[in-house]
Amino acid sequence: MYEQEKENLRRLSDYIAKILRPSLIKTFMTTYFDKEMVERILSAEETSVTAAAQMLLERMCSLEQEGWFQAFLDTLFASEYTGLHKAIKKWDFSELEELNEYRKLLESIEPSITKLIKPSELLTHMNDCLKPRECEEIKAVESQRGHIAASEKLVDTLLRSDKPNWFKVLKIALDACSFDQALELLESNGGATASMGCASDGEADSMMTEPMATVSFQYREEAMSEDMLMSANNMTVTETPSGFTGERKLRQYQKELTDAAEGQNTIVCAPTGCGKTIVAVAICEHHLKKLPGRAKIVFLATKVDVYEQQYKLFKEHFYITDPNIKVTGMCGDMEMSVRLLIESHDIVVLTAQILVNALHSGEVPSLDLLSLILLDECHNTTGKHPYNNIMNRYLDTKLSSSTHSLPQIVGLTASVGIGSFKDRTEAENNILQLCANLDTRVIATVTKHLDDLRSYVHTPEKDFFEVPQRTSDPFIRIIKNIMSNIEQMAMKVFNIESLSNIQNREYGSQKYEQWIVSVQKSCRVIAMKNSDEERRICRDLCNYTEHLRKYNDALIINEDARTKDSLDFLDAFFEQVRNAGFDETERKLTALYDSQRPQLLSLATEGQQNPKLEQLKFILDEEYHNNDQTRTVLFVRTRALADAMKKWIDDTDSLKFLMPGVLIGKGRKSNFTGAVMTATSKKGVLDSFKSSDQSKILIATSVADEGIDIPQCNLVLMYEYVGNVVKMVQVRGRGRAEGSRCFLISSCKDRIMKEKINMMKEKIVEEAIVELQRTDLSHKVDMLQREDKAQRDLISASPKKPKKQGSYRLLCGKCKKFACLSDDLRVVEESHHIALDRSMFERFTTVPHKKPITFCDFTKNKKMLCGDCKHDWGLIASYRIIQDLPLLKIESFVVQDCVTEEQFYFRKWREVTFAIQRFDMKEITAQTWPPRDTAL
Repeated sequence: MYEQEKENLRRLSDYIAKILRPSLIKTFMTTYFDKEMVERILSAEETSVTAAAQMLLERMCSLEQEGWFQAFLDTLFASEYTGLHKAIKKWDFSELEELNEYRKLLESIEPSITKLIKPSELLTHMNDCLKPRECEEIKAVESQRGHIAASEKLVDTLLRSDKPNWFKVLKIALDACSFDQALELLESNGGATASMGCASDGEADSMMTEPMATVSFQYREEAMSEDMLMSANNMTVTETPSGFTGERKLRQYQKELTDAAEGQNTIVCAPTGCGKTIVAVAICEHHLKKLPGRAKIVFLATKVDVYEQQYKLFKEHFYITDPNIKVTGMCGDMEMSVRLLIESHDIVVLTAQILVNALHSGEVPSLDLLSLILLDECHNTTGKHPYNNIMNRYLDTKLSSSTHSLPQIVGLTASVGIGSFKDRTEAENNILQLCANLDTRVIATVTKHLDDLRSYVHTPEKDFFEVPQRTSDPFIRIIKNIMSNIEQMAMKVFNIESLSNIQNREYGSQKYEQWIVSVQKSCRVIAMKNSDEERRICRDLCNYTEHLRKYNDALIINEDARTKDSLDFLDAFFEQVRNAGFDETERKLTALYDSQRPQLLSLATEGQQNPKLEQLKFILDEEYHNNDQTRTVLFVRTRALADAMKKWIDDTDSLKFLMPGVLIGKGRKSNFTGAVMTATSKKGVLDSFKSSDQSKILIATSVADEGIDIPQCNLVLMYEYVGNVVKMVQVRGRGRAEGSRCFLISSCKDRIMKEKINMMKEKIVEEAIVELQRTDLSHKVDMLQREDKAQRDLISASPKKPKKQGSYRLLCGKCKKFACLSDDLRVVEESHHIALDRSMFERFTTVPHKKPITFCDFTKNKKMLCGDCKHDWGLIASYRIIQDLPLLKIESFVVQDCVTEEQFYFRKWREVTFAIQRFDMKEITAQTWPPRDTAL
């Protein structure tokens, strides 16, 4: 009964769940569901409205009572879900689809617009698109938690609205209330909506217009990347009169890998670009058929970028082939219950740390909850990596209990050449350890269908370009002379040579950077009888070493890029110093730079060119002269160098047509604009690189090594870029087109030799795999697992060093200004540390945070800086209904024992040796801890 309606509800469930809020149709649920199910759905709504709506729809599809579907429609209409009622009644979602653009726009500007509006003023103008209950809830949030929290509630409500006029009503309300900045923000971003949005939105909405039409997809063989494999451009589309059907034809080598993992723990080892994620999808399909209704699958990714890519692929695939398979994803700070997601879905795509956290907190009590775990880039399952944390729990359960039902494990990787090794025996031992960590005795590689694999995956031809360094460089001499002068200035303040054991440091080297870090760590805990003198020395040494660090960075940039780029880097740093307001020491250091800058500018403008850049230009000119359709990925070591290389290409007449795109990681700090990339900007760069009339070269750091699906290219350039065997295999694998080539450009003979050794090691790994595939690995793997567990048990049994009791002072790590006492510290949710000391507001200043975000129950909105030296102390954040709580970074402070006066430095809170009380919400209220501005 109602089979067609149920089929359509299943097909459209993802779309409906983004709008429907179960508690607003509670009367329908209590009529047709049992009490326990209603309570489960309402409880789930507190964590995730979308997940709760999915549960509701899933339960509806099992209803058999007469009239339930009409009752559902009637309840929607009575609950003022007029847009959704119309769409479901006619099975035409075209009007609601037109709202997607506005949703994406509002979602993208949410962090900014919520700071610019007051919902209590807007609500009187928004009755046409908000339900009375929604208005009351927003008002309640504003009275209890403030207007920012209420603004977030309003935005969330609008994002779930089914009223076709909500965007227009919002603009009218903003105009009526004179919220001009918010209105300008909304209108100025309107033109960009087509490119906005997240890969995790499950974007298949355009297919949801006809109730009876179905789509059949068949993959064509010529697709090269996993993204292209799943794209609509590589599918055959037909309409059939009933039921969704999907057909996917695996390549022969992909089927070989899939079959090898049937029902057993397996490492799937295959080249980059061969479609390992397609193999993972096929393994999931087999597993779901083997355990119908009981399968619970988790696909783990190492990074958010990779998660978004893989989640989109899984979502689109199963939407096409079997809409009944429920796929969802979770990454970062999404506020959802992991257990609920697992219980209400068939496949969950996660970043690994989320599962680690859920296991640690007990939210997911055991891995027995799952039937299959797939680990992307599984060679990372070593040491303290989240993958290894998960597998240690798995192995502890397996080796400690005979009554368990553990999931199947499947790892995916391009290379198992982990660790250091000199010969095949050592390589085999490393691979065996990886097998033990993943509890597998099977390493699946393509052996039967190698010709098929080689017809799709092409190994680039490798070549090396050894380039001489600059013969002489006055710019380098001047910078080194400045650094020598700064060291002498520092020596007059304190004997810095006594603060570090690192010897034979050279300017412009990684070793010099290590020396600076070592000196800074030691100078933080210098103790003197005269506290004022101690503060002055500590602050001066911090300034001297920070300037030395920047000059060292400038030398490193100059080695690989233009002198101009090195000077731009220094100019940006000193601009920051001037804007921050500097003390006497910084004035001297700035004057020293200013005195040399004219000569540095002259050298940057007219000095000798970098031979490595000349060689790179020659290669690119030749390649694009011979083939103007060449696609290049240029790998560099640092974000600063990626920025410099882009500027160089843009400034070079013969190369500017390449229109370079830059793909870099988030990093922590940078003096370069655009140094932090969002998921949306990364997607834009990759999309541009795919287009033949846009970017022809992609400049990438290590973020592109692993997992991210870069479109096929035929030239891979490694610019002083060398790593281990796994990195070499992954980087080289970016050259997927037939006839592709891979060049290493370097002025360092040792670096070139290291890459040649990597090539030899790759062959050793291949031989080791063949040998291990011939062998029964059970005995060796079992032995390694028992040894590892014994070691873990020994560590667990060792008594933990108790936290010290007593009072400690937190002093600014740069100037030793008193910040607060340890007695005033509280730990919130096991990982966040706040200070409950109102007087601390007098000792710091704040600046607005560029990207206010919410994580857990915190909303960070300002940066907290030392009132004297402007050293970064942490954040000012709201927690639930409490405003303006100081959220401290322990690495920014020195800890001093109040009794002994001894000083300590800790990089992370988990290293702290003294006890910190847990936070209790009863300690403070919104009244006893008012917002800072109110208190002042």
